[in-house]
Amino acid sequence: MDLHRIAAGIVPRVAAIVGLGILATAGVTWAAGQGLPQVGSVPAVTTPTPVAPLVVPDVRQEAFVFAKGTLEDAGFAWKVSGSVRGFAANTVVGQSPAPGTRVVDTGAPLVTLTLKRNDPYGQPGEAEDESPYAATPLESADLAAPLGPAKTATTATTATPAAATSAKTAKTAKTATTAKTATPATSAKSAKTATTAKTATPATSAKSSAAWPKSRPPAFVVPGAKKEPLNEMPLPDRAQALARWLDAHPQRTTANVDYWLYQNAWIVTGAKLGWWHGGQALQTLVAVDTHAQSLWQIGSKSAGAAAQALSYVNAKTKP
Repeated sequence: MDLHRIAAGIVPRVAAIVGLGILATAGVTWAAGQGLPQVGSVPAVTTPTPVAPLVVPDVRQEAFVFAKGTLEDAGFAWKVSGSVRGFAANTVVGQSPAPGTRVVDTGAPLVTLTLKRNDPYGQPGEAEDESPYAATPLESADLAAPLGPAKTATTATTATPAAATSAKTAKTAKTATTAKTATPATSAKSAKTATTAKTATPATSAKSSAAWPKSRPPAFVVPGAKKEPLNEMPLPDRAQALARWLDAHPQRTTANVDYWLYQNAWIVTGAKLGWWHGGQALQTLVAVDTHAQSLWQIGSKSAGAAAQALSYVNAKTKP
C-alpha cells in the first residue's frame, strides 16, 4: 500500500521533469532556427580594413594659389599663419607638418603655411587664410615622426605656377590628380560637396600638350621668376578654354566658382610673371569674368584684378 502511494507520487514528478526537458530542447531548437546565439557561442570578430595614411606634400617655394590646390588634392585642410596673408601670388616659405610626414587620414588633417609677400605683383583678389572646409585632428601615423614645422626655405624665389604632383598614397575613397592644368583647388571629401570642379577640364577641349608651342619668348623678364612651364597650356589657350567651360557650366555652384577662381589666379599670376602672350590672355579673361557676372552675379573683383594686371602687362611691354 505504501509502495502504491510512493509510486503515485513519483510518476507525476518524473512526467514533469520529462516535460521540462522536452520544452528546453524545443526552446534550443527554436532559437537555432531563429538565428539567436546559443549558450557558449562566440560572435565572429570583424577586423576593420586599415586606411592608408596620408603623406604631407612639399609645397615650399610654390605660389600660394597652387600650394593650397596641392594640399586639397592630397586630402588636407590648410591655414595661413603669420603676418603675410593668403593672397594668390605670395610664396610658401614654411609648412607644418614637414614634407613627407605620414599622418592618419582623419578626414582633412591640417597643414599650416607661412608665406612670403611678393611685392612686385601686388595683392590682387581677396586673401584666403584657411581652407573652405573644416580641418580635422592631426595625428601622426608614425609615432617616431615629429609633427613639427618644416625648415624655412633658404631661397625665397618667386615660385612658378607649376603642375604640382600630389604626394597622396593609395586611397580608394579619393581620386588624386596630378594634372594641375585642369584641376581646380578642390578636394572630394565627405565634408565638402561631392561634385568637384575636377570634372570640368579646359584641357579636354584644348590642343594636346604635344601641339602647344615649345618656343614661348617671355613678354618681359621678372627678376627671380622662373620661366613659363612648357608642359602647361599657354595662357591664351587657358583663357579661351575657360570661356568655353563657363558656357558649359552656367550654374553657380561652389565647385564651379572654385574652379573659375583657380583659373583666374593662374592666368593673372602667369601674365604678371611675363609669360608668353599674357596680355592677350588677360583680354579674354576680362570678357570671361564679365560673362560670369551676368551668369552668377559675381565676378566684378576678378574682372577688376584682370584689368589691373592687363594695365601692368601693357606698361611692361610698351616700347
